[in-house]
Amino acid sequence: MFDLVIRGGNVARAGMPPVALDIAIQDGKIAAIMVPGTPAEARRLVDATGKLVMPGALDVHVHLGHGNDISFPRAASDAASETAAAASGGVTTIVPYILSPQEHSEIFEEVCAITEQGSHVDFGYHLIISTEAQLARVPQYVDELGVPSFKIFMNNRGGEGKRLGLPDIDDAFLYRLAEACAAHGGMVCPHPENIEVVHSLRDKVMAADPEGTGGLASWNATRPPFVEADAIQRAARLCRAAGSPIYVVHTSSGEALDAAIDARRRGVDITIETCPHYLTHDVTWKRGVVGKINPPLREPTDREALWRGIASGDIDTVASDHVHRTAASKEGGIWKASPGCPGLETLLPIMLSEGHSKRGVTIERIVSMLCEKPARAMGLWGRKGAIEPGFDADVVLVDLDADYVLKPADLFSDAGYSIYEDVPLRGRVMTTFVRGVEVYRDGSIVAATQGHGRYQRRSLR
Repeated sequence: MFDLVIRGGNVARAGMPPVALDIAIQDGKIAAIMVPGTPAEARRLVDATGKLVMPGALDVHVHLGHGNDISFPRAASDAASETAAAASGGVTTIVPYILSPQEHSEIFEEVCAITEQGSHVDFGYHLIISTEAQLARVPQYVDELGVPSFKIFMNNRGGEGKRLGLPDIDDAFLYRLAEACAAHGGMVCPHPENIEVVHSLRDKVMAADPEGTGGLASWNATRPPFVEADAIQRAARLCRAAGSPIYVVHTSSGEALDAAIDARRRGVDITIETCPHYLTHDVTWKRGVVGKINPPLREPTDREALWRGIASGDIDTVASDHVHRTAASKEGGIWKASPGCPGLETLLPIMLSEGHSKRGVTIERIVSMLCEKPARAMGLWGRKGAIEPGFDADVVLVDLDADYVLKPADLFSDAGYSIYEDVPLRGRVMTTFVRGVEVYRDGSIVAATQGHGRYQRRSLR
């Protein structure tokens, strides 16, 4: 007897259009995929008639912190609220960052324990590498902690790192990290900015617009697409020379996308990520400073270039770059406001609404970008990212025909706001299962599932 059978839904599997199938789940795993109506005894039956049944999404670009600090969670409630947000949006696995000047193994076990106490969904962690002590421990991070992905802030120069409590680094540091990744099964995830040029442009723009009346356009002008593109081509070349794969985060512009595609053509092992806000918002957005993000929201032409990248298959993954600071962090005008926005609970809904419903992006392409390719890129394939026998039973039921408008009262994140408030959406997550356990249903989180989430060791070998 199975633990659970989901009947009657149209099941989205990697690389295939949705097709009517039944799914059997046992001990938290997909046990069988069956022709509709196949006799199967189960302790629980779920009728998914008329629903899309898809793998749980993986959001592999998340900042999980404590209050205004986005370094790492410090209380179980930090994980509880944000993973409730994830589950409500059909995200069943997240991979946040640990940002710290400490040698990571000193805090890693405690951070994972705190996250497990609060989490409704499964999680991994990336490590941000900024110090010599951290760099020296990359082999141990891969083998002992199960962390093969390492972010590096290319913009931490000229004192910029002080803002995050981190030391400055240079391209030699990046290259040495790439060498360590190549030797030990890791991957470099650079934040790409030529910060020296940014500082020069910032001084000019702020002198011309000291009150920040230009809003998002002024913010974009301080760090335009070419400074992102320059850093991408530089990081890609160094990673290729060292023999390391590279995962380019939050690609925000057509110029940056072109730089990443050019690197791929030159033989770089590169994965290209973008975020929903770069697909839906630009410098003309009327709520202005609320949309201050880094990289900035760009021009409408950049949005269209990114959608073309999705249509062509050049963009591999879409992730939220979720930051759960409240709207109060946006006070003080464009120059003082904190960058970033929440997005965990809207990642999949926006891709269904703006991508599938409005632009005809196929469901199988969405499954590729939000499920299969993130799982493959981050060393979770075989457990996560597909509805296949032996994979974790991370399953999401979606009503593709549901029309709704997102309101603040609907939100689970501590941020308390969304850049998608009052936007008509089509395609709603109805039910979310994590390893066969129902964690979200019809607008409500299942409270008893706090603590159900488990740390996921990852390997790229």
